[in-house]
Amino acid sequence: MQISVVTPDGELYKETVSSIIVSSSNNGDYQILPDHIPIVSTIDTGYIKMTQEERVYFVVVINGIVENHNNEIRVIAQDAYIGKSKEKAMKNLQKIREDRIKENRERTIELAKAEKELQKQIKETGAGHL
Repeated sequence: MQISVVTPDGELYKETVSSIIVSSSNNGDYQILPDHIPIVSTIDTGYIKMTQEERVYFVVVINGIVENHNNEIRVIAQDAYIGKSKEKAMKNLQKIREDRIKENRERTIELAKAEKELQKQIKETGAGHL
């Protein structure tokens, strides 16, 4: 089976796997094996355990959709991170999300300062008044 995991940042993972287990707090756990019936489901917060011969990987998913059709599995997620264990993957994903929140706060502060400076310059120059 072919699986691809995509986020707004692009394709995170694309590989051939022998099976997957999807675990989601809204749908519980289920396994997809080769020649599984077509399925579409959601993942609010959960993970996908991917088995590839002897190797096992986990993708932690936040707000995603899982689709399986003709042994092609597509995962589209708001956010996702891959790791050798679900705990490590979740820890890394949380760190990335915290960093993004910090960056967004800093950008918001910079935009507010720039807006204040622009308003000051408009007032000083009398722009906008005929």
